[in-house]
Amino acid sequence: MLTAVSLGPGDESLMTPAAKNAIESAAVVAGYKGYISLVPPALLEGKEVISTGMMGEVERAKAAIESARSGKKTVMVCSGDAGIYAMAGLLMEILEADDLLDEVKFTVVPGVAAFNGAAALLGAPLMHDFASVSLSDLLTPWEVIEKRLRLASEADFVIAIYNPRSKKRSEHLQKALDIIAENRNDKTPVGIVGRAYREGQDVRVVTLGSVDPESVDMQTVLIIGNSATRVAGGRMLTPRGYHRKYDIKNSS
Repeated sequence: MLTAVSLGPGDESLMTPAAKNAIESAAVVAGYKGYISLVPPALLEGKEVISTGMMGEVERAKAAIESARSGKKTVMVCSGDAGIYAMAGLLMEILEADDLLDEVKFTVVPGVAAFNGAAALLGAPLMHDFASVSLSDLLTPWEVIEKRLRLASEADFVIAIYNPRSKKRSEHLQKALDIIAENRNDKTPVGIVGRAYREGQDVRVVTLGSVDPESVDMQTVLIIGNSATRVAGGRMLTPRGYHRKYDIKNSS
């Protein structure tokens, strides 16, 4: 049996009981070394650990599949949600390519995604329709990313941005902000959350016109408001529309 397990943003309190149970019952735990470090040490005791560095996704996915094929109950741990920019899809692709979907039982344990964690720290920015876009062009052509950003901004979606800026992709975030600014004014609230629920957490609310790309790294999620998003009490609020249908003020 092979299970993709979601660890959540990084704090143990946000790891679901189902995720803990899956790891506890496994014989083998696979994952990127940075994500293995997010697993409480007690859950790893007595287990075989398969760990690879960044860019080793295919290698560790194949190793986890072979472990499961050998009869060992195996989990692949992922930060955030395993089905959102993580390993669940790659595991399924390899199982499908090798015609193993019937041989290897594969399941996914959901979790708190990065944009969920960031949104909670920012207030309520995702209360209406939103889109999520990764700026990493390692697997997706930049032209496609640009098109998605432009259409999402035209449609007035709140936009969550993953993988905003790395040393090799230092210009991508500014390009993305420029594209979004074609349909948003400079005062649009933008939430910047780094290392959510982990040591070094950084939460800021700025405006679209004042975002400093130099202050952003790969462990940061940005949430860019839509035309209705505003700052309330220092945090972001995207109204759902209740104020148009109901009297929401306290009349007393």
